[in-house]
Amino acid sequence: MKVLLISMPDVVPIIIHEAAVHFPNHGIASIGGNIDDRHQVMLVDLIRKRRSIKKYLTRLLARHRFGLIGLSAMAWQYDTCIKIAHLLKELDPAVRIVIGGYHATLMYEEIAASPEARWIDFMIRGEGEEVCRRLVNQLAGEGELEEIPSLSYRRDGVFIHNPRAANLDLASLKLPIRDRRRLTWGYHLVNSKIELIETSRGCTRACNFCSMGHMYGRTFRTFPLSRVLADIDDIYHKCKTRAIFIVDDNMVLDTERVMAFCEAVIARNYSGLRLFVQADCRTIANNEAMVAKMAEAGFGSIFLGIENGSKKNLQVAGKGDITALSRKAIANCHRHGIMVIGGLIFGFPEDDTDSIRENYEFFRSIEADAAYCQILTPYPRTGMREHLGEQGLITNRADLKKYNGLWANVRTHHLSAGELQYQFWYQRQLVLGWWNPPREVRSQGWLWVSIWRFLFKPFLKLRYRRIMRRYGWEGRYRLEVERWEQMNRFSDIEEY
Repeated sequence: MKVLLISMPDVVPIIIHEAAVHFPNHGIASIGGNIDDRHQVMLVDLIRKRRSIKKYLTRLLARHRFGLIGLSAMAWQYDTCIKIAHLLKELDPAVRIVIGGYHATLMYEEIAASPEARWIDFMIRGEGEEVCRRLVNQLAGEGELEEIPSLSYRRDGVFIHNPRAANLDLASLKLPIRDRRRLTWGYHLVNSKIELIETSRGCTRACNFCSMGHMYGRTFRTFPLSRVLADIDDIYHKCKTRAIFIVDDNMVLDTERVMAFCEAVIARNYSGLRLFVQADCRTIANNEAMVAKMAEAGFGSIFLGIENGSKKNLQVAGKGDITALSRKAIANCHRHGIMVIGGLIFGFPEDDTDSIRENYEFFRSIEADAAYCQILTPYPRTGMREHLGEQGLITNRADLKKYNGLWANVRTHHLSAGELQYQFWYQRQLVLGWWNPPREVRSQGWLWVSIWRFLFKPFLKLRYRRIMRRYGWEGRYRLEVERWEQMNRFSDIEEY
């Protein structure tokens, strides 16, 4: 049977322009890699076909008769996901559609009761590799649907939800697909080819704005080191790619394992390998020897969840007071030549204009190299959504397309959603200003940094100087909002 797995085209410009970073979707690659070999699997990352979705899928379905098409979507991508499901059913009414990912896992009951459920045949809740493998085999005549844990399926117009499966044994999983079965290509981080790997799943931290617990539970599981190294070999030798983003939610929870991983990577002598990862401040601050070993192994950048400079806001987020740890973690990274991208969250209940500005000033004072700034988002099924809902602070419950961190879906006790949205943008311009790449960044990417410093940045400064003369701050902001509004609108599928 032919199987097609598709990821969504929606993007968000949280760090830099949305066109500068296109990652392959690791989820569909892993699911596809674990479907039995007797089936023909193809992957499509629509992030590489953002302006020709209908045309591309129409041609693809004209060439192939797929027995099953899988769609993976986050909450903010779900609207696009449904439009694509509708399009696919129109192109081939006989095709079966399965959806998976965080949104299907958290909201399967609501989806099953919704009007758009008519475009969906199956839902996978939680980890998808084994469920999808068994579903494909069942559609090919092996087994029964009711025997597949974590599967929701439609029978006589009504969805039936099988019991949830236990977490997978990660040692049993095969490598993701990165060969010609992946029909789209051109994945990049600025001017570098990039691929993704996964070395662990889950996180034991208690951040209440995160929905990860619904996917894996509050657990932390690791892939065997031999399997991780085989994954890197696949990227380095077969894909000829030197930049790898590690998608783990919090790889550094097991520091001894990180040290063993680094030692193994160093021993393999991958010339030019660059690794990127996300981690928590507490572990990075308290384990400088590990940070030094990570630098030696080729880690060039670490994303740290700093979140906020306010102790009160950190307590609301379930993070604890990590302000001092943030400074120490950044210092440890810089001491060993690792770039730090710091995550900031705005829009906590007590935030006002002054606290938003102070949070940006705190970020500038701790000397992180780049900022990943988001507005607090009441994601479905999270403790934060419940907390904000009890206070009447959620202003947008239904339009999940804006649940991507860029939009204000909440108000505070001092700011309306509109005021929060503006101050989130405006104070960043005033306090952080234009990005000036630090030494660590210049040494890692001299070509694209030079292009930014001597071409793009001067051009943009001139452009925005003209905009400011003509429109002022509020006019410039309106132009930005208009651009954001259009960013994930795909004209060729709007009718669906």
